[in-house]
Amino acid sequence: MSSSSKTVFFEDYVFQVWNEVYEPAEDSFLFAENLPTVQVRAAIDVGTGCGILGIIMAKRAKMVIATDVNPHAVQCAKQNAAANGVSDRMQFFQGDLLSSLRVGARFDLIIFNPPYLPERVEGSSWVERAWKGGDDGRRIIDKFVGEAVGCLTPRGRILFMQSTLSNVKETLSGAQKTGLDVGVVARQDLPFFESIFLVEAKLREGST
Repeated sequence: MSSSSKTVFFEDYVFQVWNEVYEPAEDSFLFAENLPTVQVRAAIDVGTGCGILGIIMAKRAKMVIATDVNPHAVQCAKQNAAANGVSDRMQFFQGDLLSSLRVGARFDLIIFNPPYLPERVEGSSWVERAWKGGDDGRRIIDKFVGEAVGCLTPRGRILFMQSTLSNVKETLSGAQKTGLDVGVVARQDLPFFESIFLVEAKLREGST
């Protein structure tokens, strides 16, 4: 367990955020406010951090897998799942994006709040790696979309965050080329000429 942490609240949920773990911010809360309210069978929270999104979804899904490349985040999210009473509906794995999944795993919902800010990653701390997306901010986003397409059930969908600082149009165009129908379901304008978007992607009919 981390020697120190911060406490974050969202609705009736309480999260302890260890120092080595990304602290939920505007993007996290915009995402949480727009999670599906209908029950799904299987969901995965990629880059779970303190577990905020996966834990909320665990109230609405039969099973949620939470993954993170940061080992501190995996343990932090486990602790928060127990504190919020959803441990029995969650599994946790350390790994890069979807690499820790068994071959053939499919999900009704894939959620990801990726590193999307254009900053170099080399030499960064665990927390910095949670928001630094490489020189153009696209290092993780493009890789994630490519992997996620193959992990959807026929009627499944992907929800992920994107910033104007890392070229939203390129993200939408790239997703369409992989056989996805995409659109923006939520937007928030931030200071310093940045807006963040919650993007939804579904398999195009006939693409499977």
